[in-house]
Amino acid sequence: MDSSADQTLRGPQPEAKLIVGELIARARAAQRVYQQCSQAEVDMAVLGAGWAIMEPGRNRALAEMAVRDTGLGDVEDKVTKNHRKTLGLLRDLKGVKTVGVIAEYLDLGLVEIARPVGVVVAITPSTNPAATPANKVINALKCRNAVIVAPSPKGLSTCQALVGHIHAELKKLGLPLDLVQCLPAPVTKDSTQELMRQADLVVATGSQSNIRAAYTCGTPAFGVGAGNVASIIDVSADLEEAAAAIMASKTFDNATSCSSENSVVILDAVYADAIAALEAAGGVMLDTAGKAQLQAAMWPQGKLSSAVTAQKASRIAQIAGLQGGRFESARFLMVEEVGAGPDYPYSGEKLSPVLAVYRVRDFDAACATVAAIYSYQGAGHSVSIHSANDEHILRLGLELPVSRVIVNQAHCFATGGAFDNGLPFSLSMGCGTWGRNNFSDNMSYRQYMNTTRIARKIPPRMPTEAEIFGDYLAKHGG
Repeated sequence: MDSSADQTLRGPQPEAKLIVGELIARARAAQRVYQQCSQAEVDMAVLGAGWAIMEPGRNRALAEMAVRDTGLGDVEDKVTKNHRKTLGLLRDLKGVKTVGVIAEYLDLGLVEIARPVGVVVAITPSTNPAATPANKVINALKCRNAVIVAPSPKGLSTCQALVGHIHAELKKLGLPLDLVQCLPAPVTKDSTQELMRQADLVVATGSQSNIRAAYTCGTPAFGVGAGNVASIIDVSADLEEAAAAIMASKTFDNATSCSSENSVVILDAVYADAIAALEAAGGVMLDTAGKAQLQAAMWPQGKLSSAVTAQKASRIAQIAGLQGGRFESARFLMVEEVGAGPDYPYSGEKLSPVLAVYRVRDFDAACATVAAIYSYQGAGHSVSIHSANDEHILRLGLELPVSRVIVNQAHCFATGGAFDNGLPFSLSMGCGTWGRNNFSDNMSYRQYMNTTRIARKIPPRMPTEAEIFGDYLAKHGG
């Protein structure tokens, strides 16, 4: 995807340094005022930022602007995403203490105090130019930080409109408007990189080159891993429910989400019935010739074409020259695949309603196939399974390089938090060391906060050597 930081870091450019220096100075002045606010005042600021995107008229206008200016996704789905993701985040933050003393452990003699990190830079992608900035702004404000959003160039207009709405709410509350800013036009690589250098914390979502730039900018940073979700359909799955969930997830916002399924791995015993269920849900399976034709259109020079990114299946079929009425009504396209890696482009992230289908003999082979896919792309993110077999479900969490195992759910709705599961609402998924990230959680307010600990003396708890080494020495000798 297009990116304002999509290159290796260079030295500071004089013009960018001056522009960014002014933004940072204003943000620091605003943050010094804001950090004196009470928890109640902070929570009002959070609600104001939430209302800025959730107010129905603003929400729809932002969704329409996002699709118009980026050419990505679906307006109605973006309206849903802006509403649902923000509402869920506000639910998660309701009642959470982020000001002053937040915890006391009398038996340990410890008191924990929440402290802001200062000025946060939020790197955001063109795929979610309203929902992702809103999520990051709300988390930053919850922890008494100022935040400057660095959008993708295509997402700039949407981000500017969102920040304008947030300013209207901050003004009602008598808070400094410079608490929330947007990198001004033109958004350049130089200005984004300089912003990362001068800030106190970087939270980055987007392309992997964006993430690498964030990690190497010299400022503490949280970045996310690449998505390339595989979904296993086990022999015990409810096939109709599985197909409905995969369809809903794969087609939502034209698959802009990093949590959208890219492959489905189906056990041989239920393969034919599962394909029938996926076709009944709106999938169209391509034959060998159609698969080659689509591949040529999607990867014309070996790189995923922006022409097919986040477009409807019918539009992608049209671009590929696939003829027939079934393509006009297709919700998603399917191709059978057998391998993973650069020689099998369908095994990677496609950012479009195109699904690679793998047929495997048993659950061992399913695990091996998913592992092979993730060794190419997507390690650390998530895996989906449709199954009633608890042993199989647990095995995925014990063996595969994933931070989340999503069970019997539409993956793109579930992995970033849902009202019917316990994951925190987020649009940024940490992928652990598997995905070359420094965290494996859903990014939440905890990544935006420092913690100071007061330690008092307690009765000593020094063990004897026998208490520590007794079992070891009894078994293995001295």
